[in-house]
Amino acid sequence: MPSINPNLANVGSGFAAFLTPPGPEVIRFTVGQPNFGTPQVVVDEAKAALDRGETAYTRPQGSVEVCQAVATHLQRFSINVPHDDVVITPGCKQALLYGMMAVLSPGDEVLLLSPAWPSYDGMLRLLGAVPVHVPVRRENYHPDLQALEAHVTSKTKAIVLNSPNNPTGAVYTREETQALVALANKHDLWILDDMIYSTLVWSNEGYVSPCEWPEGAERTVTIGGWSKGWAMTGWRLGWVTGPKVVMDAVKTINVSSATHVPTFLMPAAAKALTLTTETQVMKDAFAQRRTIMHQALSALPGFKVPEPEGAFYILCDVTGTGMNDLEFATEALKHANVQVIPGSLMQGGEGLIRVSYATSIQNIHDGVERLRVWLESRD
Repeated sequence: MPSINPNLANVGSGFAAFLTPPGPEVIRFTVGQPNFGTPQVVVDEAKAALDRGETAYTRPQGSVEVCQAVATHLQRFSINVPHDDVVITPGCKQALLYGMMAVLSPGDEVLLLSPAWPSYDGMLRLLGAVPVHVPVRRENYHPDLQALEAHVTSKTKAIVLNSPNNPTGAVYTREETQALVALANKHDLWILDDMIYSTLVWSNEGYVSPCEWPEGAERTVTIGGWSKGWAMTGWRLGWVTGPKVVMDAVKTINVSSATHVPTFLMPAAAKALTLTTETQVMKDAFAQRRTIMHQALSALPGFKVPEPEGAFYILCDVTGTGMNDLEFATEALKHANVQVIPGSLMQGGEGLIRVSYATSIQNIHDGVERLRVWLESRD
């Protein structure tokens, strides 16, 4: 029998083992999915497109309407690109993969701020690139610029940024983002900027794009999508944009793989980017849940909980409980009926657990109370 791609042997399964839905008695703090429905006006727009018969092939990179909607949305963050350099993809993951395929070759090294969302590592390994995990500062999960500099070699080709960050909840400051751009410029690196959580920021400064600086704009591939800020996870819609030379490559990759996302979803995606009231309601709800979850977890015995600045995750140090993260996650599910993500599933996440507050306030109260009762019963 012929062999399969040997790179697959190096690709992990990420959070998969801890994302399997448990029984209804379990409170899940694992899934990065808003517990809101997609705004009704967006659903209605998709239905109307179906009724209009918009079910045939269309422009591969996405309709002019939806690409222009993305370009207009990105202007809010000083990302100025023509609509013809926007490609709509089957989810943000696919956008990331396209961007990586466009700028990387086998053997290229890519800097990841660790702990990093495990899909980055998996995608790079699929392509034969080499993920280089550089630990962030544990007190607040912000970049350690000296450590990043120390990990640059002659093979380093790119750095992946994700702010607001999954799994840490960190939002990088303007000064940090500018320093990261300077690092990339000094070593002639591509920047792959995953801005999927850019609308969910609790710090005063907000998401800062590397494209705010000319030397950043010329080397940044920007990736985003509708899943998180618009409660559209199952729609599988993302976008990728960047310098023309990159986007010409992405267009080639796209037509050779996906062709385009479903035609009837494009008007709905464009409509979503015009909403303000509906998205603000969701943002305000997550901000409230962030405060409740952070205060509740901080009161648990053995927990050390840096305050999250964005997205809807908290990364907690649980070493003070006397358990490692895998033990904690396993025992919490067994004895408290609470499901969390163990950090050691990500390189650099040892001793940490990721908790998502993209759930109801009642679940937050009940789940943390279950953890408290269980932890106190162990003494």
